[in-house]
Amino acid sequence: MSRLFARLAAIVLPVLLLTGCGDPEPEPAPAPEPPAETATAPASPSAATSIQPTEGNTATGTVRFIAEENGIRVEASLTGVPEGRHGFHIHENGDCGENGQAAGGHFNPSGMNHGGPDGIPRHVGDFGNITADAEGNATYNRVDALASFDGENNILGKAVIIHADPDDLTSQPTGAAGARIACGIIVADN
Repeated sequence: MSRLFARLAAIVLPVLLLTGCGDPEPEPAPAPEPPAETATAPASPSAATSIQPTEGNTATGTVRFIAEENGIRVEASLTGVPEGRHGFHIHENGDCGENGQAAGGHFNPSGMNHGGPDGIPRHVGDFGNITADAEGNATYNRVDALASFDGENNILGKAVIIHADPDDLTSQPTGAAGARIACGIIVADN
């Protein structure tokens, strides 16, 4: 029996020593921590309209409205506009039918007199003029302190009108800006 024990020991002992001397199994790597949530400022409210020509006209483009600390930034980029200055207004109805006539008058919730974009008094919709170059391109970029996305001066759902003539900024009630050559409805982006 001692021989059997000696043989078993001779077999088992080296196996035990080999397994005991091997590299220990590595500990599993800790799970990666989930990424920290990045704090991002909420997007500023914004809106836009796609400007389309009225019958017999070619003006098209986009007008964007972006909320900023001091008001609403108005950015327009148009093509196909006849060279020169053109009245640029927000009108009271969100309807471009009847060649823009269904848009009604200038957006004027406070019943003020017509004026220039920096004048007092003025309609909320009085943005003055947009000027087209010889190639028919026109841009506009300014912050308007009266227009808003809520309350009495909410421009959402109203129409943007480009007129055939310049706004003289004084004639009542529309600045003598003439026919409506393009129109678009203001829609919130989100």
